[in-house]
Amino acid sequence: MNNVYTHGHHESVLRSHSWRTAQNSAGYLLEQLRPGMSLLDVGAGPGTITADLARLVGPGRTTALEANAAALDITRAAFENLDLDVEFVVGDVHALDLPDDTYDVVHAHQVLQHVADPVQALREMRRVCKPGGIVAVRDSDYHGFVWYPQLPELDEWMELYQRMARANSGEPDAGRRLLSWALAAGFDNVEATTSTWAFTNPADRAFWGGMWADRILQSALADQARASGVPEETLTAISQAWRTWTDTPDATISILHGEILCRA
Repeated sequence: MNNVYTHGHHESVLRSHSWRTAQNSAGYLLEQLRPGMSLLDVGAGPGTITADLARLVGPGRTTALEANAAALDITRAAFENLDLDVEFVVGDVHALDLPDDTYDVVHAHQVLQHVADPVQALREMRRVCKPGGIVAVRDSDYHGFVWYPQLPELDEWMELYQRMARANSGEPDAGRRLLSWALAAGFDNVEATTSTWAFTNPADRAFWGGMWADRILQSALADQARASGVPEETLTAISQAWRTWTDTPDATISILHGEILCRA
């Protein structure tokens, strides 16, 4: 299937993705991991979560999967100076070119919101997972984002992102749908939880707000918005609103995520 990654791989995107760790992005999974497990990380991105997971399951083998060679090169670069047993594979999560019953753990972070058929993706993740193994998925839920102050341009940002993601056949509110998708994929043992990222202090605001102030102007999302007819002044106003939010002493944002642990 033709999957479109709405964010792309501009520096403004990788800046935020490289902040992610197993601790801040896969806490729901960590107590399930043991040394010697085999693990597949679907949509490994810049590899920061992948590396943490690889350390936890070592000496077991970790496989990092990305949708194309260019994205996988970004992942591979993160491991150049790390002594970890990781292999790198290009593949489509809808039709993985991997044998049945291969991995103890199959993990995906912020992936299903971008794929054309999340249920089929979960079926494939289940197929390559060993019987009794774990399929672990975490996705954000954009309409579950809560921020203060209520700047109207940030409402425009949300509407714009929802529209662009859905034009790419994505589901930006994936977090609330994970349990439904897992049941539709045939899992009958699913633990569903939620967690949040919170950016509430000056350093956090500078990171998150500054990242989005740049991303709305320079990223695949920004290019798509321009191509769809969004005026440049609209993007500039949204960017400035993120900078205003960053500089507001009592500004906060809470970002909701859905999580599922599925037994294969």
